[in-house]
Amino acid sequence: MNKKKNGDDTPKWGRHPKESRKSHCVMVRFDNEEWQKFLAMYEKSGVYARAVFLKAHFFGQPFRVMVTDRTLLDYCTKLSAFHAQYRMVGNNYNQVVRELRCHFSEKKAMALLYKLEQCTKELAIITRQVVELSREFQERWSQKSR
Repeated sequence: MNKKKNGDDTPKWGRHPKESRKSHCVMVRFDNEEWQKFLAMYEKSGVYARAVFLKAHFFGQPFRVMVTDRTLLDYCTKLSAFHAQYRMVGNNYNQVVRELRCHFSEKKAMALLYKLEQCTKELAIITRQVVELSREFQERWSQKSR
């Protein structure tokens, strides 16, 4: 092996050797029931390799079990989209009222404003339902995480 001229034992090229080389291996055999339990625990842990999971579990090193709830993710995504639409309606509301007043007769503008008012009431009802559903969802989620 080519050595550097200054007397170091480190190679001139290639991979640098690790300080604590892992050279000992242990093999574990599981029956079907144990294997299923092991896989369930491993998947919940979120660790990238089974060997790392076993080593951490064996030596009592802490590891976190992260559970992703798809319903929570979907709910938050849809709620964010709804909130964006709601803000868009709020931004355009004043512009619509101004345009109705400028471009239509008073009678026609009042009829259209009445329709807009009815739609606004429906939107307020839907918003109350969303808030109530969010509270229920939060209560269920907080009970699950305990």
